[in-house]
This record gives sequence, structure tokens and C-alpha cells, in this order.
Amino acid sequence: MDTADAFVGLDCTATGDRYAPDHAGRSDAGAPLDPAYDLDAVDPASLPTGPTSMWAYDALLPVPATDAVSAAEGATPLLDAPDLAADLGVGRVHLKDEGRNPTGTVLDRGLSVAVTMAERHGADLLALAAPGNAGQSAAAYAGRVDTDLYAYLPSRAPFPNKAMVNVHGADMRVTGGRYPDALAALESDLARDWYSLQAFTTPYRHDGAKTLAYEVAATRDWTAPDAVVVAVGTGETFVGVARGFRDLDALGLIDRVPRCYAVQPEGCAPVVDAHESGGDVEAVEYPDTICGELEIPEPPGGAMTLDAIDATGGGAVTVTDEDLLESAVTLTQRLGTEVGATGGAAAAGAWALADRGDLGAEESVVLVNADAGVKTADVLRSHLMGQGV
Repeated sequence: MDTADAFVGLDCTATGDRYAPDHAGRSDAGAPLDPAYDLDAVDPASLPTGPTSMWAYDALLPVPATDAVSAAEGATPLLDAPDLAADLGVGRVHLKDEGRNPTGTVLDRGLSVAVTMAERHGADLLALAAPGNAGQSAAAYAGRVDTDLYAYLPSRAPFPNKAMVNVHGADMRVTGGRYPDALAALESDLARDWYSLQAFTTPYRHDGAKTLAYEVAATRDWTAPDAVVVAVGTGETFVGVARGFRDLDALGLIDRVPRCYAVQPEGCAPVVDAHESGGDVEAVEYPDTICGELEIPEPPGGAMTLDAIDATGGGAVTVTDEDLLESAVTLTQRLGTEVGATGGAAAAGAWALADRGDLGAEESVVLVNADAGVKTADVLRSHLMGQGV
């Protein structure tokens, strides 16, 4: 397999063993793999400050941009939020608006890379289970290469996700219940061999997410913020963002790695619970949150998320469903962009972090709006109706 010059293989997160770039799936130890790059082979001056796509950073991706399965994902705006900064009592707040991606989600970054590598592997059937957004995104990229995709979604997945999986031409299976039920159905019902697009089964979803960090720093003239706040479901966005800033620090493009903070809803917070207890991530027996994208009771990237929190000197916090919905509505009204429930969780997390003193008065903070408000429009509208609006 022809790959980018700096891409040297896949490292097992359990044993440290290195696998060849053409390896598919998890390691022999059953652990997630992490793409490894020779940063000495990357010219920092080649990384652009004004990207038109995340693939402008292909020096730090597995293949050149000319080989990418891409719909011009990335290059999303970094929106200034001065009123929120004043409310939080910090120097500056920016919102990285990932709702502007092709299917309206940050997951487009990782699935662009994952489907690119699946095509390079010659895969003729792709499959995944997803709470919603990843199914829609995977369908879009599979459609670009005319490859069959089975997307297993729970019945509670938002209607826009389910509708667009079909519109993009994928084969959708809707299962009763929640995300774990969809995952169980995929593993038990799909008889043919398939190339998995599950986060942390393919190593490329979190690898694509790191480009968000590259763009944040580049937009700020290679100056890192002091803190980044990311809502955590599977962990792929958080792990990728932390890795991206660490790459830039190693390349000498930024002078510090920002503290990365993980936010989860109170009803499903396995990573926060583990961080607070100092133990391993354990599955939540009875997950319950209005935000389906964050209702991942046993996150496959949980251990890697804990490692990323520690490596960046960050932290973790929970928020209520009421607060994440109110935050999404407030930011939408203040900024004019559309903030989904997952982005609302990040904003609510920032308020909680400010209240407990984690954010300094002169600090710059970046919040990740992981998906567009239209994804959860019915939930946000119901929240307003509950307030008599």
C-alpha cells in the first residue's frame, strides 16, 4: 500500500507493537491501534495557515490528498464568542463550528480518512453501528466510492440521520433500543465479512479528528489556546484533538499543548467517573441522556481519552441534560450559527469548569461544536416548549 512519507505504521495501544500500514482492525491483543508518524519527515513550513480542507494537512495523514475520499471536510470557522467569554470570566472564547462539515458533523473528518483507507484496502463491504451522525457520515463517503455500506442505527437515532443514510444510498438497519442494541445487532446479524468503520476498530477515525487541532492553531497564527473543551462519546474527537496539538508542539509550531477537558452528561459519564476515581473506565449499566451521540455506555476510546486528559494536564466534568440543551440554545441565539446538543454539552462543560475555577481570567478557550443544530432540532425545540416558548 502506498502511503504518505511520514506515515510509518500502526502502534498497538496495549503492547506498543507496530503493525504495517496495511493492517486492518484491532491489534492481535484486541486493543485499538494508533497511527504512527515520523515527524522528522514533516516540514513544519509546509503546513498551511489557511486550509481549504482538512486534507491540506496530508503531510500528517496516511495518504496524500490526491488519493483522499473527500467532500471538502474541515476548514470550519473559528467563531469569536465575546459575550460567552464575559459570562465565563475568561479572556477569550472561540467556537470551532464543526456543523459546517459536509454532513454537519465533526465525524466527517475521521470517516473521510477511514473510508479512504478502506478503499485502499480493497474493501467491498463497509459496516458500522452508530448513534446517528456516524451512520450518515459513513453513508456519504461510501457513496462517493460506490461501496456498499450497512449502517445499524438505534430506533432513537434522530430522523435526519436515518433519512440521510438512505438518501446517500446505504443499507440501513434500525434496531429497537439504544446504541448498544444497534452494535449487538451488527455483530450478530451481518453474515458477510465486512470492513469495520467503528471508532477505535479502524484507527483512522480519531486520526482524522486531529486535523481540527491543526486548524485551530493555524487560524490563531500557530498560537495554541489555553484550554479546549470537547464533549465525549466514543472518545474519538477528544483523542484526536489532543493528539493534534501534541503533534504541533513536537513540530515546534506551538509553544504549549492546551489543557483538554472532557465533558459528558450526568446520565452517561464513564470517562468522567474513571477520571475522578483514578480507576479504569467501566461500562454504565443504565445510561440515560437526551443526547444520543453522547450515550455511549462503554466507550471504545475510554482508556485513550483518560491518557489524553493526563497528557495535556486537562480534566473532566459532567453536565445535566437541561444545561446542555440550554447552552445549545443560548449559543445558537448569540452567535447565529446552529449549535447541536453535543456542542451544547461542551459549552455547558465550560460553564461548569469556570465555576470550579479551572479556567483563568486571562485564558483563551476553544469549544467544539461537534454537530449542527438541525441534527437535534426537535430536542432543542422541545426544550424551549418546556419553558413555555
